[in-house]
Amino acid sequence: VIGKMADYPELTFNIDNGYLEGIVRGFRGGILSRAEYLNLVQCETLEDLKVQLQATDYGSFLANEAILTVSVIDEKLRDKLVVEFEYLRNQCYPQLGRFLDYITYSHMIDNIILLLTGSLHQRQIGELRQKCHPLGSFDEMESINIANTPADLHNAVMVDTPLAPYFEKCISEQDLDEVHIEIIRNTLYKAYLEDFYAFCKSLGGTTAEVMCRLLEFEADRRAFIITINSFGTTALSKDERAKLYPTIGQLHPDGLAKLARANDYEEVRQVADQYYDYQIIFTGSGNGPGDKTLEDKFYEREVELNKLSFVQQFHFGVFYSYVKLKEQESRNIVWIAECIQQNHRGKIDNYIPIF
Repeated sequence: VIGKMADYPELTFNIDNGYLEGIVRGFRGGILSRAEYLNLVQCETLEDLKVQLQATDYGSFLANEAILTVSVIDEKLRDKLVVEFEYLRNQCYPQLGRFLDYITYSHMIDNIILLLTGSLHQRQIGELRQKCHPLGSFDEMESINIANTPADLHNAVMVDTPLAPYFEKCISEQDLDEVHIEIIRNTLYKAYLEDFYAFCKSLGGTTAEVMCRLLEFEADRRAFIITINSFGTTALSKDERAKLYPTIGQLHPDGLAKLARANDYEEVRQVADQYYDYQIIFTGSGNGPGDKTLEDKFYEREVELNKLSFVQQFHFGVFYSYVKLKEQESRNIVWIAECIQQNHRGKIDNYIPIF
């Protein structure tokens, strides 16, 4: 009987993880509804926004802020998510703990790139540190300004962090300039996504089914964006660009080979047309007045995929999807706050509703 149960991890999921899955589904119930967004967009000032948010699950999270700015709201939104995430992380068993750690690695990568870019422009580490996402903080971050090459960065900063295995492919004696920092970002993300994907696959069951779909989407999105961003720059050859694509998505291998040869946006669009999920994203996007940007269309699709995680039970995907949906909710609130502060009422509805 025990051997058969091992073939169906869902049967034993609740023994170690049922309580926390219940908690995260409760957190999900606090995500803002469309009616609550309608209340937020009617606000005339940030104080009005604060009052409206008090009537939601956010409660009095801004109560102690005498001077309200968009950056303060952004910071407090992140702090609230971190408190919820750390509650889950501190309660869980090792397997779920490792899964939650993987979620933080993307923020670690973003923090490293933020600090590297800031150092390149002679910004103070203390000032940059405040802009880093708290989910991706680690002790060695303060030493990042001593790195002049990727090899320095690995030896001084990365060697004792979970990102060290990903960073080995970035090591070179080349000086850190803006183009090389961007290559480091994409190389780290490629290694991270492929490693996270392999880990989720090894878990099997519904976790593998749900998470592989989400990570495949993220990998394909990165491949499209890397390709589009590389147009107009001579610093990145087609071969170098191809090495940055994560190899786990729907596009792998044929779509990635075609993207690697693409010379302009229209050719990227032709690749997308061969995949229904991406055809509808590219078809509905544009840069004209009233058009949704490609970035927003990808965010909309990401929201839809993450909502689907909550349809199934007994899997880790709900923890990943909850964090992603809360991050989108934070972007929505910050967008609305920016529009209120700058009195851009015409654009205030350009947020991405979730439920």
